[in-house]
Amino acid sequence: MLILPPALRNSLTVKAALSSCRRHFTYAALFSAGTNLLFIAPMLYMLQVYDRVVPTKGRVTLLFLTVVLIFALVTLSALDALRSRLLVRAGACLNEHMASRIMRATFLQGETRPRLARQALREFDQLRNLLTGPAMLGALDAPWIPIYVLLAFLIHFWIGVLTVVGAALITFLAWRNENATREPLQQANIASARAYANYDTAVSSSDIVRALGLREALIHGQSTDRERALSLQTEAGIASARLGAESKFVRLLLQSLALGVAALLAITASISPGSIFASMFIVGRALSPIDQLVNGWRSIIQARGAITLLDELLAGTPPEMVRTQLPEPQGRLEAHNLGVAAPDKKIILANINFRIDPGEVIAIVGPSGAGKSTLVRALAGAVRPTVGEVRFDGAEQWSWDPEQLAAHIGFMPQETVLLAGTIKDNISRFRAWNGESADRIDKDAIAAAKLAGAHEMILSLADGYDHPLQLGGRGLSAGQAQRIALARALFRSPRYIILDEPNASLDAEGDTQLIRTLEQLKAAGKTILVAAHRLSVLPVVDRIMVIREGQLAWFGPRDQVLHKVAPQAARAASNG
Repeated sequence: MLILPPALRNSLTVKAALSSCRRHFTYAALFSAGTNLLFIAPMLYMLQVYDRVVPTKGRVTLLFLTVVLIFALVTLSALDALRSRLLVRAGACLNEHMASRIMRATFLQGETRPRLARQALREFDQLRNLLTGPAMLGALDAPWIPIYVLLAFLIHFWIGVLTVVGAALITFLAWRNENATREPLQQANIASARAYANYDTAVSSSDIVRALGLREALIHGQSTDRERALSLQTEAGIASARLGAESKFVRLLLQSLALGVAALLAITASISPGSIFASMFIVGRALSPIDQLVNGWRSIIQARGAITLLDELLAGTPPEMVRTQLPEPQGRLEAHNLGVAAPDKKIILANINFRIDPGEVIAIVGPSGAGKSTLVRALAGAVRPTVGEVRFDGAEQWSWDPEQLAAHIGFMPQETVLLAGTIKDNISRFRAWNGESADRIDKDAIAAAKLAGAHEMILSLADGYDHPLQLGGRGLSAGQAQRIALARALFRSPRYIILDEPNASLDAEGDTQLIRTLEQLKAAGKTILVAAHRLSVLPVVDRIMVIREGQLAWFGPRDQVLHKVAPQAARAASNG
């Protein structure tokens, strides 16, 4: 039976994932059995040499014993290599079954629990690395400790007693190690993860940091964070090193005492001379798995922290469901008692109700902080409503397969979120990574760019559509990035177009092009929602939705609403 380190036995989530790798662990345990049996070969060789070969001067016997020993050691080495290879394969298997699930969870919870999401994959890698470390090898060898203890008793009673006492003493030291290092190591891991996350965020905005003169302040703060983490790691490391040295001292002392006790027994003719060296070997081999677990205790503590974090992340992630493939929506959009609350329970939106018919163009207006961006994010599926529901063609938003529904929604967020890759990759929503036809992707990406008025601008860049973008779209102006984000929203002509401040960074020419794009989309019967401060889009709009303090203040025909809230804008829109 495979004995796992305590960190692995305490998590149902990890157990479920490890069950998929059970075949690897089963064969690794079988090879461990063969390895531990063959470890007895050198002991038997010593016994035979000292008790038979030397007294009888049997050269032929020595030759055959040596040949058998060489065969046993070669087999042992092969089995040990296979065991290590199986553990590496088990790590790859665990990665295959858990990594994608963890990444999905981080994408789902990245906004509400950013620290947890950023840390999860790094913690999982620490857990996976445990499988090939000394702790796992010690766990595989641990079931054979009773066998070595039994062999020690077969040599002599007092050799067996010495082995049992040694195993108990090293186990006690391991328990002390656990109590002394668990809390400092967990705190050090948390502090280190926080320091890494803060540093990654600062480096990703290094140009802003430089422009605002924040460099030295952030360096000082990062140094303080690292010193705090290092202090905790040092405290735990010193305790672990001290207890590891104690464990090593006890093991070496017991092996030497085994040699001394066996020599005393041999003097009194209680055992044969060959048993002297066999006793030392047996005691050392019986204590070796415990020593390996002690040496790998730090990785076990880290794995325990990783499991706690992963369980917390995955427990907050709803299970995936295979959903019915609904027919393509025609453009109707409804919200019923829609409400969204912040993680601190503060209400952002409340009691939003409306119905939008296919082909309508809706402007969402209101003061800053009123909740416009939260509303469009909820409609696009970027934020899950706290209460209420959104329906597309009568089907509740979360009853759709997320990937299927996203293909019918062209969403342009207020922050121009472009990812590392080429311009074509970003416009095409990285469809090439899913193995789609390059010719089809090229055709659709160029069509979307032309509709967004970005085609000529893209061609003017070095490498055109193959121009590489850095994280966040760095290397482009705000207006250029916004046009590319608009092209991405229009990729493959989605039925719903949801735009959040699409003209915030556009110049007059870009604003004019945006109006032309909206007119073409309206002519094509698309359902369009535009959250905007600048009212240049009003001539295209059919109805206006006014959001104030998280509430739907007005929703009606453009001119009617404008006459209530902005008479001058109403006259301008009518003239347009």
